[in-house]
Amino acid sequence: MEVKLTVNGQPVQRAVAPTQLLVTLLREDLGLTGTHQGCDTAQCGACTVLVDGVAMKSCNMLALQADGAAVTTIEGLAAADGTLHPMQRAFGEQHGLQCGFCTPGMVMRAVAMAAEDVPAEPQAVRHALAGNICRCTGYGGIVAAVCQGLHEMRSAA
Repeated sequence: MEVKLTVNGQPVQRAVAPTQLLVTLLREDLGLTGTHQGCDTAQCGACTVLVDGVAMKSCNMLALQADGAAVTTIEGLAAADGTLHPMQRAFGEQHGLQCGFCTPGMVMRAVAMAAEDVPAEPQAVRHALAGNICRCTGYGGIVAAVCQGLHEMRSAA
């Protein structure tokens, strides 16, 4: 079967098996390895990408389900000149990462929070991040980063 979608602003057309997952299309077919495959059960959130602006776990979504959609991965957030997205910058400034495995999924989930009107307050951010797991940190830096990133994204809009 054939899937047509836009990935990080670029049109993509690929033949896929009916059972191929979106994470496999992104990582193996398109070489976008920033989207991590962690648990394969949609529990950890390391595979989170934006599909038409909505945070989706790509290990739990068939590539065919993304047909016609705009998919944004962590590689698509930075500007063409390399300037980091405000949420990416906030994760660095607030030490919101340790090993980095969960970071792309956390960042993508956090970017989606701006459109969801999640308040840039620690308790609201912790609740909204419930589907993303970090095995290295105590979440303090992650929550601070998301709050900062949300403030910056909203003030720039």
